[in-house]
Amino acid sequence: MLTCSVHPLPYRANPAQYFAAIRHAPGAVLLDSGRPSADRGRYDLLSAWPLEQLTVSPDESGEAFLQRLRDNLTRLGEASLPAPYELPFAGGLIGYLSYDFGRHLERLPSQASDDLHLPDARFGLYGWALVSDHLALTSQLVFHPTLPDSERQRLIELFSQPAPEAVAPFKLLTPMTADLSADQYQQAIERIQQYIQAGDCYQVNFAQRFRAPCQGDSWAAYCALREACPTPFSGFQSLPDGNAVLSLSPERFVKVSQRHVETRPIKGTRPRGITPEQDAANAAELLASPKDRAENLMIVDLLRNDLGRTCRIGSVRVPELFSLESYPNVHHLVSSVTGELADDRDALDLIAGSFPGGSITGAPKIRAMQIIDELEPTRRGLYCGSLLYLDVRGEMDSSIAIRSLLVKDGQVCCWGGGGIVADSEWQAEYQESITKVKILLETLHNL
Repeated sequence: MLTCSVHPLPYRANPAQYFAAIRHAPGAVLLDSGRPSADRGRYDLLSAWPLEQLTVSPDESGEAFLQRLRDNLTRLGEASLPAPYELPFAGGLIGYLSYDFGRHLERLPSQASDDLHLPDARFGLYGWALVSDHLALTSQLVFHPTLPDSERQRLIELFSQPAPEAVAPFKLLTPMTADLSADQYQQAIERIQQYIQAGDCYQVNFAQRFRAPCQGDSWAAYCALREACPTPFSGFQSLPDGNAVLSLSPERFVKVSQRHVETRPIKGTRPRGITPEQDAANAAELLASPKDRAENLMIVDLLRNDLGRTCRIGSVRVPELFSLESYPNVHHLVSSVTGELADDRDALDLIAGSFPGGSITGAPKIRAMQIIDELEPTRRGLYCGSLLYLDVRGEMDSSIAIRSLLVKDGQVCCWGGGGIVADSEWQAEYQESITKVKILLETLHNL
């Protein structure tokens, strides 16, 4: 097997200092652990100038697109990392799956309007990456063995230069407003509860969209957002025509490392308190809440089933249940489900069997997705999809794209939502959908 080469660079805790050098390059992408402020992430990964750009066609099946991804990894070629490096990426795919990529995997209705016209999946095939390891306090360029020497030298020189000056500003032209009124939100929640009472489903994740016209550089917006709300599964992906994906997600979707699989669903939220006493009380209330624990357990059971499709029989476990994770704006209830990939399955089989994530659909998944399509007036696009990498060794990590924004065609969109169950109160759910994104909306408003 061929071996990647690694070139050390000065360690930088904030990936923005390195990403600024490639901000305007084709296919520029950053998967960001939120350091130095977020305390759960380990690696930042950035790249640009992909060897190939891959988007799913409107009528292409999910299986066919995933096979195209697999074929491109095969063409790039398997490679290992030299000892003693333990890095997550040795060349491969980086990109996003929108929530609506689920339509390519399952037959779903098409009532919701597709007014954003975002491809349902977009990936680049990358022959290099700059990886920062915040545990080892190192930054290094990783080159796939097929990358030409001239390109390696160009990249070494590029990242050895001082960081470019500050970027152009970003601003909203009007305040962000919700697509739904409170009355419309209430009607949707009541309809979901009618479905629950009729036995159609147990839980449905319902979301509303906020949007505003904007101008300026979306990278400036991302830098402000990551400072206000650092999270371990953040990311920035440049799109054609100056558009971009901005994600401040706290949630892992699925990770594959040496064929070991983990998913970490979030279900259960409380706002941070103004005083330490109120904050501790909110956290304790969340941990003790029978409703939130029941919602979380419902999704854990769904994900055990999803992982069971591609994991070895008997390997699926729940090593962590109802843990508290706290972020600048909210407390979350988080669990962990793990397994071992079956011998005849790979990471893309895992995606096919578990996408979109159960924590942002509901249970049972397909019926919940049908109800979402009926009651949310517009397609989610990126929201509740996934940002991910998959390298030539089969190593993968991915997020659930919550707390995420799309800047496209002079407009910025952001979504907030939550799981609806039989005893949900619409006023509380409405407020929670705003609480989850309040820090993002306020940060953009103040730019």
